[in-house]
Amino acid sequence: MINTLTQVQNIRTNLERSLKTVEADPTVERQTEYYREHIRDIKSIDDFLSNDRIYNYAMTAMGLEDMIYAKAFMRKVLTEGISKSDSFANQLVDTRYRDFATTFNFEQFGDTATTFTKTQEGIVDKFMRQTLEVREGQQNEGVRLALYFERKAPGITNAYEVLADRALAETVYTSLGLPPEFAMTDIDKQATYLDKHIDFSKIGEEEYLGDFLNRFSALYDLENGPQMASSPTMLLYSNNQGVVPMSDGLLASIQNFRLGGF
Repeated sequence: MINTLTQVQNIRTNLERSLKTVEADPTVERQTEYYREHIRDIKSIDDFLSNDRIYNYAMTAMGLEDMIYAKAFMRKVLTEGISKSDSFANQLVDTRYRDFATTFNFEQFGDTATTFTKTQEGIVDKFMRQTLEVREGQQNEGVRLALYFERKAPGITNAYEVLADRALAETVYTSLGLPPEFAMTDIDKQATYLDKHIDFSKIGEEEYLGDFLNRFSALYDLENGPQMASSPTMLLYSNNQGVVPMSDGLLASIQNFRLGGF
């Protein structure tokens, strides 16, 4: 076993190598090759939804694999697009749908919507990162939460954006040592508390984010115990010495660390 803190630090430090490990997987390689070869052939929403291999790849890349079955729902997202403030995607609390309609913007660009870098190599890059997160999460959900937060952090500007995303909220609750009951309190009171204890103007900065993720990872293990680490990524970096202990110094730093200076 290896603790979440060590696992997260190893992956973040060796992120490029970790992604290369994912890319080299034969199944991922075949899926990616097909996507690269055929995405340019997609000229309409009908084309997109009728090609399961393209559609599934794109949905997974954008973190929507749990909604692959909901093609009628996704058709509405794509058809209405994002140009109007009252469009379907813009009205949804979950910003993943707005991001999806922005990336595959058939409403604005029609048959040229898939010609952009963001729909080609951009989606491939997202697919690799998403696959890495999912695979690490199969071994340790805390690692997936940490990697997801790291990916989303540069775009976070306020507490409400965190509270609207279950995974981001869970990560923040853990990092602040909040009980499950906190999530049931008034949303404005939650936001006020988070604003007091997290500096959202710095959350995307490397040092501040690193401290935040270190705290989350350590507290996650205090709540859940060290997890099994048998993922291909971790096997690259493991010293095969079993459990990686949490030092007294780390525990002391957790107790002293206050996000946002509080």
